[in-house]
Amino acid sequence: MLEILKGRGASGANGEKIGLGPTRRPVIGLALGGGAARGFAHIGILRTLLANGIVPDVVVGTSIGAVVGGLHAAGRLETFEEWGRSLQGMRNIIGYLDIRLNGSGLLGGEKLASRLADAVGETLIEDLPVKFASVATEVRTGHEIWLTHGRVVDAMRASYALPGIFQPMLIGDRWLVDGALVNPVPVSAARALGAEIVIAANLSSDIFTHSTTIYSHGAMPAPVTAEPEEPTAKRRFPRLFSPEKTMKREFFGSAGRPGISSVMVDAFNIMQDRITRARLAGDPPDLLISPRVGQFGWFDFHRSEDLIAHGARAAERALESIQEAIDVLAPAPAGHAPKADEQA
Repeated sequence: MLEILKGRGASGANGEKIGLGPTRRPVIGLALGGGAARGFAHIGILRTLLANGIVPDVVVGTSIGAVVGGLHAAGRLETFEEWGRSLQGMRNIIGYLDIRLNGSGLLGGEKLASRLADAVGETLIEDLPVKFASVATEVRTGHEIWLTHGRVVDAMRASYALPGIFQPMLIGDRWLVDGALVNPVPVSAARALGAEIVIAANLSSDIFTHSTTIYSHGAMPAPVTAEPEEPTAKRRFPRLFSPEKTMKREFFGSAGRPGISSVMVDAFNIMQDRITRARLAGDPPDLLISPRVGQFGWFDFHRSEDLIAHGARAAERALESIQEAIDVLAPAPAGHAPKADEQA
């Protein structure tokens, strides 16, 4: 176990400390990035850090990072993991898609929100045992909004309100949507809240690693195809094809054509990747953890176990570097040799 919390010194005859003063523990911040279902990797990261004595004092998150960060700060992260493990496939996930045609988003989001409300209830951000901030974007102005007061569940919902998919959240007098539009991995927020060492988790680092420019591309010759016939089952049993089922098919698309969700999500992925690169280049974290989760889709919530494992492995690879950064701010007293159990 990495020892980062205690100061040491020699003891005099009466037990008082002499020679060496206590080691000051640096303020550790954790910035959790967006990525929808890939956010389960954040659970593996958090567990690995905590198991090695690296306890964040400041937790900030964007989108799914705000959900995981808020649940962790409220001590209810296990409920999110249990929910993920309960999903057996895409059919279970579709059950949470409350599609609506009369709002400002394709999904109402009430079913998902109710799960979060059950977990954290009326808990206020200002009552959490650690500093927490959820990053959102104001619709009309593009302002980056840090939610540091009010109900935790409202702050989480505002941060993951993907434009066009979920309805915006009205908090105060501002309509808020997904914070990944402006700050996908909120390192700057963690520093502003007092973190001396910022550990960031980026879930999109391996999605577009080979992006390039395709020159001189144009239309391909159109193949000759027969006019598709209406499915026999649809002709015989028209009532089975309800508007809601039709909308869900349009939402996810088919093998030969992307659906509404995949087009919007892929576009959002591209935008988030570019913004993340720019923001991290301008304000890099002290340590960056990048789980290799690019092969997981945004709606693969049923693959939570694999995602958690990917996050844990990524955090384990970063432990030595994290400890080195901590030692720079809080070096071990001169002459102190770590014990064997401290290195385990």
